[in-house]
Amino acid sequence: MSANDALSFLMAWTVAPFRIGSVTPSSSTLATLMTRDIGPETGPVLELGPGTGPFTRALLARGVKEENLTLIESDPDFAALLKRRFPSARIFEMDAVGLRHLSLFPGPVVGAAVSGLPFRLISPRKTLAILEGVFANLRPGGALYQFTLGRRSPFDQSLLDRLDLEVTRVGHTFRNFPPATVYRVSRIKGLKTYDWRVS
Repeated sequence: MSANDALSFLMAWTVAPFRIGSVTPSSSTLATLMTRDIGPETGPVLELGPGTGPFTRALLARGVKEENLTLIESDPDFAALLKRRFPSARIFEMDAVGLRHLSLFPGPVVGAAVSGLPFRLISPRKTLAILEGVFANLRPGGALYQFTLGRRSPFDQSLLDRLDLEVTRVGHTFRNFPPATVYRVSRIKGLKTYDWRVS
């Protein structure tokens, strides 16, 4: 993590603490944990709230092609930074709630979603809309990877039940400030696999 990234994150948090959710970017250890199940075979990957791009860099290191990345970032300064750093990625400066209403993909082709959004600070109504948007774009078998700075899942069970989703704990790292836990969110009912390479 560069000093410039840390300063950018701190400034963004100072302006909008409930939107940013943390005073520092995620560590490389957390980024590795978040992306360890994702690779070039995953196909298109959706990232929510990439900030300065620590998870984006980890995805590229895992072999995901930059052109297979779609980044959703609401902060205009972070969005501009991401466009400079990842010119081949698709970057949308927007609130992730809008995923439910926009057709960013030609059907459910996304193999995985990675989220840096502070869901503990987001209302249940907005959380529901974001999850609906994410899973509308995820193909069967795809999952959302979410970290939280607490020990518990950031999603209420009643909300998961409503969307027919289940949460699995991936792991925990103390090598992040503050320490973080990663969860995998997926559909409960298995459906027929969709081949993202066939249009």
